[in-house]
Parts: sequence; structure tokens; C-alpha cells
Amino acid sequence: MNTDIDADLSREAQSWDAYWQDTDAVGAYSAAGTDHPAIIGFWTDFFTHVRKRYDKPRIIDLASGNGAVVRHAVNVLGADSADITCVDISASAIASIREQHRGVCGVVGDLRSMPPFSSGFDVITSQFGLEYAGLDAIDEALRVMAPQGQLALLAHHRDSSIHRECAAGLDAVGRMLACRFIPLAMDFFRAGFDAVRGADRSPYDEAAKRLNPAVKVMEEILAQHGEQVAGGSIAHLYSDVSRIHERIARYDPDEVLGWLERMHDRLEEYVSRMASMVGAAVDDDDFAELCARIEKKGCAVDQAGPLLAPGHDLPLAWALLVSARAS
Repeated sequence: MNTDIDADLSREAQSWDAYWQDTDAVGAYSAAGTDHPAIIGFWTDFFTHVRKRYDKPRIIDLASGNGAVVRHAVNVLGADSADITCVDISASAIASIREQHRGVCGVVGDLRSMPPFSSGFDVITSQFGLEYAGLDAIDEALRVMAPQGQLALLAHHRDSSIHRECAAGLDAVGRMLACRFIPLAMDFFRAGFDAVRGADRSPYDEAAKRLNPAVKVMEEILAQHGEQVAGGSIAHLYSDVSRIHERIARYDPDEVLGWLERMHDRLEEYVSRMASMVGAAVDDDDFAELCARIEKKGCAVDQAGPLLAPGHDLPLAWALLVSARAS
């Protein structure tokens, strides 16, 4: 047993657990995310085809996250018209899916070494997940496919609007953490609350001087990326700190400092997730290699290329449809 690899996988699972437990804290991607009409349309078209082809298909969704693909499947097929299994490295994600969809089988597992399944699946799906496990994960996906099964995949595109949004968020929050805005703001508020209670103001004034350069960095970040970067978290943090400072006597010190500490933890987690998303994005060469690997396995690549939204130049994702056997 490779303990280093096991430790890495454990940390990865814990990281995703934290992410799916707190998905509303900091947006992953908003402008062109999983609810984009073109993405919904892709899955609606695919599951409509599945409904026509199978009476009750066995479906496995890989790297399911919060169950976005499962929701599309249930919406098109109906809750009792498919046998659905979800696999994700995050126990929190699987627990969430089980709570939302009582009939879905949720399995906690790593796509690089999938749990054994009794027989092949008619339909294999993945949305913004398989690529995190690397290209080898496609071999595992094809291994569990039934002899005449199908695979539908959306993957992060290196030149997509989603990738650019993630990269901007990574840059913005990374710079905010590097300038230590939150720890300096916490020092500033500690001294400020003491001053309100009658203590010497000089530590408060010194803390303000130390905070000022970080405030300028925050303003530079917002000027470059706009207020919506990182789901608006930078703009909200900046304005909330300013608002609390203006009315500091009205606030409870423990609540303010606790809030800032939680925000720091959430933003560190955000940076970790954005780094994963940016790093997992697939470029043209990687996508060509992925298609070649699929064809070497004896499968037919029925559709392969960027998923585009009408009226937009940048793709949303890579879209891939595969059949176990060529027609």
C-alpha cells in the first residue's frame, strides 16, 4: 500500500467534502455554470435519446458532485424510470444526493479505481468531474459500460468562459490571501473594539496603517476583475469590513472576529478548489488524446468538440458522446 497516495486521496476527499458542505459560501462559477441553458439542453437532448432507447436504463454518474446530472436524468426520465448509481470521492456529496433522490444508489469512491460493480451500465455520464481524475479515468468509465452502452461527458475546456471565470477567481482570492487582508482586518478590529471600550487608541491607529496596503490591494483586485469575481466574495468582504468599521460600536467583537475567521477558511478552500478546476481543464491536445484512447478501446466517438452557447464565441465545455459499438 502506498501511504503517500492514500494520504493524498484522503486530503482530496476532505477538501471536496468541505466544498460540497458549503457550496453557497463562495461561488465556484456563476456566469456560465451548470445551469447554463446550453448545458441543460445538452443533457435534456441526451436523456431524451436514452428514454427512447431503453425501458429502464442502468445509469452511473461519475464524480457526481451535488447531483446536477442526476437532476437532469430524473427530470427527463422520471424518478422510477431508471436505475441510477452515483460515484463521488466526497461522502458529503453522496449524502446530499441520497437526501435529494431517495431511489439513487450513492457510492463513495475514487474514479481512478472504481468500486466493483455486478454488471455493465447502459449509460455512463459525467459533468465537470472525470477530468479531475486524469485521462486514465476514462478507462475505468468504459470498463463498466454495457456491450451496447453509451457515455456522455462534459469536461472543463481550457479556453472556456468557465475556465476564465475560475482563473480570475483564483487570481483574485489568491492575491487577497497573499496580502493578508483578513488577518490584518482582524487585528484592526481587535484594537478598534478595545479603543471603543476606552483603551489607548495608538494600537488601533497602528493597526489601521498596517491594514491600508491590503485595502489598496483589494481595490486593485476589484478594479481589474470587477465586483462579481469569485461569486462577489471579494466585493462583499471589502464592503462589509468598511461597514463594520463605520459602526464598530454596534457590533459584538466575537461575532465579527468569528465571521472573519470563517471567511478566511472558506476562501482558502475556494483557492484550493479553483486551482483544481483550472488545473483539470482539458486543452485541445488532451481532448484529442482522450478521443484516441476511447477509439482504441473499440468504442465509437459519436460527437466530440466544444459545447457552444448561441451568440457566444467562447465554449462552455468539451462535449463527448460515445457508443460501445459503432453502428
